[in-house]
Amino acid sequence: MKFVTDLISAQDAKTEKLTEATASGDRPPVDAPTHSGDDTPTDSMPPNGGDPELAWAPIEPAPKKKRLGLWIGLGVGVLALGAGAASMILIAPGTTVAGIPVGWLTPGAAADTIQAHVSQTEITLTGAGDDAVLTGADLGATIDATALADQAFAERPLWNVSMWMGDPVPAEITLDPAKADSALREAVPSSFEDPLDAGVVFDAATGAYVITPSATGTAVDVDALAAAMVDTIADGGSSLEFPGDPAEAAPAVTDEDATTVATSLNTMLGTIGFYIGEERTVPVDAATASTWFSVVDEDGELRIVADETAIQATIAGLPAAVDRAPVNATNIVDSAGKILRTESEGINGRAIGDTSNLASEAASKLEAGDGVIPITVSETPFESVNLVRKIDVDLGSQTATLIENGAVVRSWKISSGKSATPTDTGNFKVYAHVRMQTMKSREPDGSITETPNVPWVTYFNGDEGFHGTYWHNAFGSPRSHGCVNMPIDVAKFVYEWSPVGLEVSVHN
Repeated sequence: MKFVTDLISAQDAKTEKLTEATASGDRPPVDAPTHSGDDTPTDSMPPNGGDPELAWAPIEPAPKKKRLGLWIGLGVGVLALGAGAASMILIAPGTTVAGIPVGWLTPGAAADTIQAHVSQTEITLTGAGDDAVLTGADLGATIDATALADQAFAERPLWNVSMWMGDPVPAEITLDPAKADSALREAVPSSFEDPLDAGVVFDAATGAYVITPSATGTAVDVDALAAAMVDTIADGGSSLEFPGDPAEAAPAVTDEDATTVATSLNTMLGTIGFYIGEERTVPVDAATASTWFSVVDEDGELRIVADETAIQATIAGLPAAVDRAPVNATNIVDSAGKILRTESEGINGRAIGDTSNLASEAASKLEAGDGVIPITVSETPFESVNLVRKIDVDLGSQTATLIENGAVVRSWKISSGKSATPTDTGNFKVYAHVRMQTMKSREPDGSITETPNVPWVTYFNGDEGFHGTYWHNAFGSPRSHGCVNMPIDVAKFVYEWSPVGLEVSVHN
């Protein structure tokens, strides 16, 4: 704008000079004066003889003043537009992030400023540190600069005057544990003695998992150092002192942590195995299970790591332990087909299914702390076999015969009732069994005879039954008071062979 003002001032001077000449009666000079033979100048007049002021009309100052107004107007407008645009992309003055000023900056520039400040902050290690100097970058100091800058701009844009000089935007500064540890160890090696984590191992003598105890160590306190950096930067600083002396370093895995894991593993040892449904079909002993997995310390956390190869070695033997042929059920029935007793329960046959992925599946379950490993099997249903049993007593031949499905099982000589106390004939059914008892018999003269400890009594008709006899050995002839006397071993066989409801036929 200075150029325009100077131009106007020059034209005004020329105008003043012209006015003075006109007032004195002189004519204004022309650009190229002519001379006659004498020295008297000959002035050149305007071509139409008009007013000499007309010759200066093109340099009147009025148009210049109008253009000056236009230039001034344009300048103010550009300034206003620029200020408005700036207010839309800049952060409000007085804004700080973690103590770092970011006012009048764009979010991108603010992010760069925040990160640079954190990275360039200097830490002097005193004491055992012998004044070694590290930077935030050496320690892996990080701050979410981009997100914080965006937050500052979103909450406190320049156009929002009410947010100018606002409270600091809080932020977290973290140190990379590995990088900080490495840098501090190099700077102050004497302050570091590694702690010992507790562990879990299998004790073959007890067949259980036990712990190996932890031990504390020493190190420079990284967490306290990070907190000191945060405080320093929040106060506007960019350097601080921090003691490099050893502080107690606790183990990442404590005895309590290891005990919890050992207890869980020992509980799992009590249930570990291969299951069909709810049945632990193939239990796995603790010694074998201990070869399947181990407990490792990964970054301060105990974790079970399973060995699929070891698991597969056990899986290879599963068919021998799981596969079986069906076992038919055996039922004792009467002549009408009624089941009197199930002699043996039926068992379905089975064959183990696909085990190609079983080792991997087992490993996954074990690493999750679950020792219940399901297996699939295909089954072959059992069949039921009915045995129609009955006992035939021939008083004429003094013989008892056991018959099953029409075939003779066994036959023995007996002693039935004497003529005075005969054994009743007819068709009867076994109704009771007595392991041993004292029997009383009435003699023909009315007297009572007692026989103690009569074994293996199988009753089929009132007080008549089969039983063992130890007081005589004259089988094949009537000797009893109505019962069927048998050798003791035969009576035991009949006792066990004859369920309640078994049919007994007595005839001559």
